[in-house]
Amino acid sequence: MTKKKLIKPFRDRDYKKEYRTYHGTPEQIANRAARNKARRTMEKEMGKSALKGKEVDHKKPLSKGGSNSRSNLQVLSKTANRKKGNK
Repeated sequence: MTKKKLIKPFRDRDYKKEYRTYHGTPEQIANRAARNKARRTMEKEMGKSALKGKEVDHKKPLSKGGSNSRSNLQVLSKTANRKKGNK
């Protein structure tokens, strides 16, 4: 691989957008904290090894009124979670 091929993807990234998204509004920060807490809850309940290579999914998406409560969470493979999408 040439040096140009390695550097090009970094030029195409919008670092300002990534920063705004990550640091975002107080609401975005609170949502991220809630997602992280939900994952830690699942890790404690099931063990870290049970979640290895998997994701914590919301049965009812947050965007459709779902919550980070335990009853709305399930563990799925990354593939299954992507296939499910925002349904």
